Amino acid sequence: MLFGKSIAINDSDLAAAASAARVSTEFGQAESEFIERLRQGDADAFDTLVSRHSTDVFSLLVRITGDVDEAGDLAQETFLSAIKAVSSFRGESAIKTWLFRIAINHARNRHRWWKRRGLGRSISTDEPILDSNETAGDLLADGGPSPEQMLLNRERERSVLKELAGLAEPFKEVLVLCDIEDLSYEEIAAALDLNIGTVKSRIARGREQLRKRLKGL
Repeated sequence: MLFGKSIAINDSDLAAAASAARVSTEFGQAESEFIERLRQGDADAFDTLVSRHSTDVFSLLVRITGDVDEAGDLAQETFLSAIKAVSSFRGESAIKTWLFRIAINHARNRHRWWKRRGLGRSISTDEPILDSNETAGDLLADGGPSPEQMLLNRERERSVLKELAGLAEPFKEVLVLCDIEDLSYEEIAAALDLNIGTVKSRIARGREQLRKRLKGL
C-alpha cells in the first residue's frame, strides 16, 4: 500500500488531532463573538480587551519609545483609537497584532512630533516604573532573548537594548516585534502593513546594523 511504511497513525493520534481541531474551532468562534461584542460597543468587552492586552501594548511602546511616561500616554491613545476603529476590524489578523499596529502608528506620529521640534526623549534604564520596584531596564528585558542571543549579563543586555533603541525606526520596529515580541513574519507584516519580503529584508538589515553598533561592547 502506498505510504504504508511511511505514515503510521493510531487511534490516539486521531483523537489528539480531533481534539485540537475542536479547540481551534471553539477558540475561533469565541474570538469572533468577542469581536462582535466589541463592535456593538459592549463595555465589558472593552474592559476585557484592555485587561488582556494592556501589558503587551505598554511593553511594546516602552521598547519602541524608550520612555515609560510616553509609553503610558501612547497606550491610552492606542485603546481609545481601537474603540473608535473596532467597527472596521474584520478579524483578518489577531487582536493583539491589530493593537500593535495601532500602537506603532501612534508611536511613529509622536516620534515625528518630537523630531519636528528638535527634541528627544530618553530615560534611565534604572528608573522605577510607577510604584513598583521594577525598572525600565527590567521591563525592556522581559520580552525574551535579545536579537544577538549573546547576552552574558544584565549590563550587557541593557547595552544591547540601548543600541537597539538607536536604530532607525523601520529597523527597530521589526527587531522589537521579531526578536523580543516573538511575532511571526506574517504577524509583523500585518502589524506594520508591509509585505513579508520587506519584513525579512528589514530584519536582516536591522540585525546587521545592530551587530555593527555592538562591536566593542
